[in-house]
Amino acid sequence: MPRTRSNKHFRAARLAIIALVLLTGAIAGWQWLLVHPQHNPWAPLDLRDPPGWATRTKLARLKGDVDECRAVLARSDVAFTALPATGVGDCARTDRTRLGEYPLAPDTPAVTCPVAAALEIWRRDSVAPAARDILGSELARIEHLGAFSCRRMYGGAEGPWSEHATANAIDIAAFVLEDGQRISVLKDWDGTEAEKRFLRTVRDGACGSFATVLSPEYNAAHADHFHLDQDDRWAGVCR
Repeated sequence: MPRTRSNKHFRAARLAIIALVLLTGAIAGWQWLLVHPQHNPWAPLDLRDPPGWATRTKLARLKGDVDECRAVLARSDVAFTALPATGVGDCARTDRTRLGEYPLAPDTPAVTCPVAAALEIWRRDSVAPAARDILGSELARIEHLGAFSCRRMYGGAEGPWSEHATANAIDIAAFVLEDGQRISVLKDWDGTEAEKRFLRTVRDGACGSFATVLSPEYNAAHADHFHLDQDDRWAGVCR
């Protein structure tokens, strides 16, 4: 009988030690998350934070909440203008968000707020560093082929509506650097080693913040641009 009590006391002590270790680990883990908000799924999204484990999930949450998305832009000191809704039916645009200081050319089109947020992360964490590290110059501007187009996918008379129908997508054609280099998706996808590396790096970088990324490797229709969108039906389509 004494041995039984001794075994019970030993097991209770062991469980107490395990619980203490787990509690200590949980506290340490929570403290670590507090100083690394990019990995903390409960921390408010700030686009100035480096990319982390929770970034993609936080971005995905913005797709159905325009007010929260715009609050994120404001919190992140991203200049933007919220424009009035326009359009009807499948081409109604209830979310028209125009970035204020983004280096798009020939203009800065209104897109959905989730696209705007993803563009900001992509420029900062992928395009600008790749231009600097691979091509040796700072990014000057990003050339696009448009965002809004009231049409179905591939311009067909039937079938699903394109994400462009609500400006929930943008097509990127080229990148211009401060030293005058212009890297075109059409001309330079199979260009020099540096040009090829740059274009594939920024294509892959877009996959971390956009739901859909389509490039010349997808099909001939995308030979001259990257299609970037925030389709809420898909996630992680990167081709």
